[in-house]
Amino acid sequence: MNVGVVGATGMVGEIFMEILGKRKFPVKNLRPFASEKSDGIKVSSCGQTWAVELLKPGCFSGLDLVFFSSGDDISREWAPQALSAGAFVVDNSAAFRDHQTFPLVVPEVNGQVLPEKTKPTIIANPNCSTIQLVVVLAALRKFGLKEVRVASFQSVSGAGKAGCDELLTQTKEYIIEGHVKTPAKAFAHEIAFNCIPQIGGFNDNGFCSEEMKIMNETKKILSLSELKVSAFTVRVPSLNAHSEAVWVTVDKAVDKEDISAALENGEGLKFISHSNPEDYPTARMASGTNPVYVGRVHQDLNDSHTWLMWIVADNLLKGAALNGIQIAERIFDITPKA
Repeated sequence: MNVGVVGATGMVGEIFMEILGKRKFPVKNLRPFASEKSDGIKVSSCGQTWAVELLKPGCFSGLDLVFFSSGDDISREWAPQALSAGAFVVDNSAAFRDHQTFPLVVPEVNGQVLPEKTKPTIIANPNCSTIQLVVVLAALRKFGLKEVRVASFQSVSGAGKAGCDELLTQTKEYIIEGHVKTPAKAFAHEIAFNCIPQIGGFNDNGFCSEEMKIMNETKKILSLSELKVSAFTVRVPSLNAHSEAVWVTVDKAVDKEDISAALENGEGLKFISHSNPEDYPTARMASGTNPVYVGRVHQDLNDSHTWLMWIVADNLLKGAALNGIQIAERIFDITPKA
């Protein structure tokens, strides 16, 4: 296949390039696109090196598939042009997630809505925190989902290279000099040894944009418009992988064995049974791996229909690039070889 990657030199774009090779995606020709500062540099993927190109009219000609890992504005301008050129578009931005025409997909959850491989369209890749949440909720859907409450604890890699650099720089300054000298740029406040209860801008109701993404996208992916979803998102000083504390209320009275069995058999899930109280997934465990991990599953003391759990996943892999490539694999009936 002839494949394009827009934003190929960014943090998620680099992982797209890496995974294409690791999963032995059937690439005939790869065309990486990035900004002017990267024009012409060589990047590696699938055992070859490829020259980075600039976006320009006609640049998607001959491509079968284009992954977008760039900002919303770039996706809005260029993704329709890739589609007009006859390519499938898998977009990792928020530009098309609320669009009525284009599907929002996590393959393990709603892969059935993906188009046939003869019908190119734009497919939206969901928000990273939404993806790991709905993979777990899908396993519990048979019990009747009634209400979901989630508090997320999101690593700095969600803000890209700038976020990681800021955490590392500020941490070093604090340890060596006892205070932070580098002002906050990637985040609203200093992130070193801190927690920031804000990801994105705020609306008039006091919710930040990340919270609205989780609430709206979860309903769309699960096709449950009446599902009650409430989210509170926090940026924490970990480098990679997002964590979530989740309360799930179901319609049916079920015991822990049934809940555990459903999670054990959930597609894309790694269930950590805490027979030992200290056996539970952590962000460090999830970082660099593909599954969504879930553990610390226990029943609410005040409501027998509510179950508490802890969910972690690599936000750059399953939360972004891996999910996008799995979408393409599902469309084109590709079995990964890695």
